[in-house]
Amino acid sequence: MNTETLQKYSCILQEYLVGEGMTQQWAIFLNVVVNCIVVFIGVFILDVFFRKFIVEAFKAFSNKTKTTFDDYLVKSNFPRFFAHIVPLIIFWHLIPIIFIESPFMTNLLLVSAKIFSVILSIYIFRSILRSTRKFLEESERFKDKPMESYVQVMMIFAWGVGVFWIIQLLTGFSIVSLTTLGAASAVILLIFKDTILGFVASIQVSVNDIVRIGDWITFSKFGADGYVTEINLATVRVQNFDNTFTTIPTYSLIADSFQNWRGMQESDGRRIKRAIFIKQSSIHFLSEDDIERLKKIQLIKPYLEHRQKDVEKFNRKNEIDKELLINGRNQTNLGVFRYYADALLNENSAINKDLFLMVRHLAPTDKGIPIEIFCYSKDKSWVNYEHIQADIFDHLLAAIPYFDLEIFELPSGKDIQALA
Repeated sequence: MNTETLQKYSCILQEYLVGEGMTQQWAIFLNVVVNCIVVFIGVFILDVFFRKFIVEAFKAFSNKTKTTFDDYLVKSNFPRFFAHIVPLIIFWHLIPIIFIESPFMTNLLLVSAKIFSVILSIYIFRSILRSTRKFLEESERFKDKPMESYVQVMMIFAWGVGVFWIIQLLTGFSIVSLTTLGAASAVILLIFKDTILGFVASIQVSVNDIVRIGDWITFSKFGADGYVTEINLATVRVQNFDNTFTTIPTYSLIADSFQNWRGMQESDGRRIKRAIFIKQSSIHFLSEDDIERLKKIQLIKPYLEHRQKDVEKFNRKNEIDKELLINGRNQTNLGVFRYYADALLNENSAINKDLFLMVRHLAPTDKGIPIEIFCYSKDKSWVNYEHIQADIFDHLLAAIPYFDLEIFELPSGKDIQALA
């Protein structure tokens, strides 16, 4: 069917009404209204047909392919949006032909079709972006990257271009002029300030590898302590260990300080750093009887024998008067306990000996003398790590009385009653 035939059929009602005595103006108006109804119904039927056909064909095609990208296209409604293109093209070409007697209606419908094509293009673009994001997240290389942030930025850009293009279609005013671009830039900076900051932060987070999806972070300012589940343009979502969720502004990751436990998870061990506070009045020099008694502890027997020989050799060489223990060199119960703790850690198979290991004596405090254990457990799992740490300190706390030492404690109610 050629153009002249279509124009002839589109004016049949108009010619009939004029022949029946209706004025030319009203005949054209009614003819336009009827043509609009017929065209819209026809385009709607075509749209339904093409939508069902293309969607089903695309599903059948995606089921036969090995790649998952087309599956994500189906889930993001790409075939459905794509199916609108054919009816839109048909509608676009029919308008100047069918509404030749009404330039106003022709112009209105053409502008409407152009606006719809802009919006449809944005939706198709969004479907492709979402499918690409889902497809890339399957790869180990992109799994922990903030892909959602990049998708959101590109969608903001797409909608910005689309809105400016629609304004140009409606007003006929060019958006290319410097004045318009300057004003638009000012409005964008004002409205999308947080979005722009989030975009900059997302790029810095990704480039500098500050945070990945799956990292365990602690952000005290926002009460976050858990695993990062999502990084998008404006926010970072953290699932805490009590299964609550905390939302953190993306820009805060580069503006504020937080703790990322990824280094610990990727290292060969998890740090144990805890102190036992010893009551200062329980520290004393070891007598010969004390040393003989402590030699029964197998873990430190070789050390005591070797150390005592060095002490006695030094005291004899320098003719030290040993009537008082304070004279010359002597061993203390606290020093022997420190060596015992060190030997215990070296004997523990759960401790990584290749990493730093130390038992140190810190400065005295009003709560006693801290003896700090500093080492690394091989198992980095939180539950197992806590068990390893608890086993070590359970043993040390139980072993302290064997060295005639006491743990510092603030007096309780029962202590005060006992004194009374």
